[in-house]
Amino acid sequence: MNLGAHDGFSFALVAVAGLIAFAIFLIPLIFYILTLQKALNKCSPQNQAMQPGLVWLLVIPCFSIIWHFFVVINMAKSLSAEFQARGIQEEPEPGQVFGLVMCGLACASVVPLLGSFFGLGYLVCWIIYWVKIAGFSRKLGV
Repeated sequence: MNLGAHDGFSFALVAVAGLIAFAIFLIPLIFYILTLQKALNKCSPQNQAMQPGLVWLLVIPCFSIIWHFFVVINMAKSLSAEFQARGIQEEPEPGQVFGLVMCGLACASVVPLLGSFFGLGYLVCWIIYWVKIAGFSRKLGV
């Protein structure tokens, strides 16, 4: 079958649109991961429940949905241990409950018909969790 010039243009347009959509989601994800890594780096090595570089596994599609649970739990453990070691009063498991809700909404977003609502909830929770972790990171200083 011959593809006409019009078909090639349509393919190129779809490819460019796909790349733009990918960049729209990838750029915030990179800054989010940098925030998580920075927060973990501010914890002393003995208080890190996970290596800071492991947060970059969140860029792997599909795998990231499950890995995000591990990141949230280990982030809370690390921050809690660091706050306790420094004598800083903070919630017992910083950000964990909110982070787990966020992860649950991400999983639920694949449910047919209702997925859009769960996805919107996930997006809101993701932004709030990101802000919370950035706040905890600021509390730890340099």
